[in-house]
Amino acid sequence: MAAEKMTMDANVFESNVGGITVRGQAHSLSAWFVLALRLMMGYAFLYAGLSKLLAAEPFTAEGFLLHGANPASPLAGMFTWMVNTPWMLSIVDVAVPFGQVAIGLGLLVGAMVRLAAFFGATMMFMFYFANWSVEHGMINGDFAYLLVFLAVAAFGAGRILGLDQLIERYEIDGQPLIEKYPKLDYILG
Repeated sequence: MAAEKMTMDANVFESNVGGITVRGQAHSLSAWFVLALRLMMGYAFLYAGLSKLLAAEPFTAEGFLLHGANPASPLAGMFTWMVNTPWMLSIVDVAVPFGQVAIGLGLLVGAMVRLAAFFGATMMFMFYFANWSVEHGMINGDFAYLLVFLAVAAFGAGRILGLDQLIERYEIDGQPLIEKYPKLDYILG
């Protein structure tokens, strides 16, 4: 009887991966904390991107890749290749600031949050390896932010005072968008 009630409760979540099932029950205030995480990361990324785009000098990742990326990183060779390959450096120089702005805006307005969180987590993954420092263990701020992005995506934070909630309910031929195109659940939420 208790198991039946648990599956119907909106604050209960459950997942089965590799035969292991985990269950949890969120506190009623959890939505506010998830919203706060989404807005915090949105602001941080929007600010970081705009500060690069509006700087007096054009942004380039060259200095960081040459001197800031840790040579002890397992991806050091890739970062060296990126800085020594002009077309790749050009892509990075555009992708970082414009990507940060797009991620930040998506999170702040709550639109395409899962997509924005995916790219935010990808960016933090790259920063984690660029800033490689394990003298205090494998966890650092970049890794923590990566997990925040994954949590924002997993909890569907765009549905909490966000545009994703409205986009999903938008009707096409009398059917909500998310029902007509269920794969949009990977992008919206």
